[in-house]
Amino acid sequence: MNKLLKRMMVALLSLGLAQAVWANDVLDFQETLQVAEQGNAKAQFSLGKMYYEGQGVRQDYAEAARWYIKAAEQGYPVAQNNLGTMYAKGQGVRQDPVQAEQWFGKAAEQGLANAQYNLGVMYHNGQGVRQDYTQAVQWFGKAAEQGIAEAQFSLGKMYYEGQGVRQDYAEAARWYLKAAEQGDPVAQNNLGVAYTKGQGVRQDPVQAEQWYRKAAEQGYAQAQYNLGVMYDDGRGVRQDYTQAVQWFGKAAEQGHAQAQFNLGVMYEKGQSVRKDYVEAVKWYRKAAEQGLANAQFNLGNMYANGQGVHQDYAQAVQWYRKAAEQGYAQAQFNLGNMYANGQGVRQDYAQAVQWCRKAAEQGLANAQYNLGVAYANGQGVRQDLVQAEQWYRKAAEQGFAEAQYNLGVMYAKGEGVRKNYKIANEWFGKACNNGLQQSCDVYRVFNQAGY
Repeated sequence: MNKLLKRMMVALLSLGLAQAVWANDVLDFQETLQVAEQGNAKAQFSLGKMYYEGQGVRQDYAEAARWYIKAAEQGYPVAQNNLGTMYAKGQGVRQDPVQAEQWFGKAAEQGLANAQYNLGVMYHNGQGVRQDYTQAVQWFGKAAEQGIAEAQFSLGKMYYEGQGVRQDYAEAARWYLKAAEQGDPVAQNNLGVAYTKGQGVRQDPVQAEQWYRKAAEQGYAQAQYNLGVMYDDGRGVRQDYTQAVQWFGKAAEQGHAQAQFNLGVMYEKGQSVRKDYVEAVKWYRKAAEQGLANAQFNLGNMYANGQGVHQDYAQAVQWYRKAAEQGYAQAQFNLGNMYANGQGVRQDYAQAVQWCRKAAEQGLANAQYNLGVAYANGQGVRQDLVQAEQWYRKAAEQGFAEAQYNLGVMYAKGEGVRKNYKIANEWFGKACNNGLQQSCDVYRVFNQAGY
């Protein structure tokens, strides 16, 4: 019984304390309302804030805006800034960026740092005013000098990109540092990038890793990815694939496409994780669905090879096409091959040549070789030995052995070029040196013949 009484007393005491807090809130609201109705600007602002936050009263944005207006019209800068925010967001009032800019401006002119930052944002984005990077820099600068971390970061970014000011990596790094030291994760990450690339600071991978880590530990996905890259490459830290997987995983879970791709690669290769094609496919797909071309290409490969999924040439073609249409050369080449072989699509040499040409024009040697073959055989294009020689040469000059051999054959036979056994043998020799046994056999015969 005594135990039960004790529990009841504790419960009643807790209930009484909770009621007392609520009663005080109501009391504070009534007192604030009374003073506000007498025209006191500070009380009007406080009342607006109570309505905005639902403190001591039911949350009501319209009432919050009404009281902010009263205080703002008396020149109360914090109310002016908060009213600007409500117009910017359409809270309690019709969304109106022009009104937002005007109220931010009134507070900013009085030196309110948050309003100066907000006004900088309006000028930067062209909201409520004509976009003006110079004005944005001016207002970000005023807020930054007062220690507003978001303004310091924004000012650093404008120096980095040369928006409204002359591009200056040193100034960018200086402002990033100020924001980073206040714990701004984006600034910490960008400072890490500066140390990685040596932009505005001396290149220092150790410093880069430290700043990436600060941002990564706050959950910033880009920094988690960057930290994963450092562990993957062994820059600024000892190479550690386990750590790389960990940080890529954190970023990937937040939807970071490149981290998802990298995680897929590690599962495909079995780097510090058990090789798992199903997991690789899962992460490639997530990145591919976000439009990442290299993930789309790799997912196409997985379907083409039946790794982690049932082999499906039609699906392979679909993903190759997505990457190819983004200009991914290897995907263009693979898509061309699918058309040439009739895998997943109807065989179509003209389409094969079209995609192969796109890859060849980007300098992909195997595509240049295939295009040479197409012109030599007249597949998908009118036969043209001169064009064949030109494309073979482009691939051959990159060390592509089959192209070097075919070029040698063309010089030996005088096809598309003037016959020249000496030049032919030079190309046979190059192909032989690149491991093509067929070319070694021909090269030996030509040497015996004195060429």
